[in-house]
Amino acid sequence: MWDDCKDFDCKNSKCVCKTVRNIAAAQDEVVTPDCDVSCKQSIQNLVSPTVTTGNDTIPFILYCKGDCKPFVGSGVLQDVVNNTTNFFCFESPIFRVSKIHKDCCADLELLLPVNSSGQCHKKKKSLCDLFDGVTGLQRTGICIKVDLCDFVAISCLEPVRALPVSDLNVANAAKEY
Repeated sequence: MWDDCKDFDCKNSKCVCKTVRNIAAAQDEVVTPDCDVSCKQSIQNLVSPTVTTGNDTIPFILYCKGDCKPFVGSGVLQDVVNNTTNFFCFESPIFRVSKIHKDCCADLELLLPVNSSGQCHKKKKSLCDLFDGVTGLQRTGICIKVDLCDFVAISCLEPVRALPVSDLNVANAAKEY
């Protein structure tokens, strides 16, 4: 049984995906779901909330193959400061799916953690430290295209109402970030 996948090209046959799907189906038949914070629960909460929340986003973190570290996306925005066009680079391990393609590629938007004043949270050494004092997530409009087959895990956060791109002051966010 453990050798079911050894002769397959897992990327093309989706061997890992099929195996996990079978495990989940078996678990669902035996016990009720026990994860309060999971991708499945976040999707359920977004589409069928018990209370209308206005949430519009299921933020998530992807983990790279090999080192199992969170994937950090980056992108550049420009803004005019003192009549000069400046470029500002942002990085984040937190994403919002914008579009998913048939070939398992996806357009992901970078989300920035913000505090109660709406200021971007400074980068931290660890993922957990990044969320200390965070009260919301700011959409950036920065989208990157990724191959979802290149990730080994996903961690979904609870649904949120992400702050709109129109609320992002690029220069100020860059100073804080």
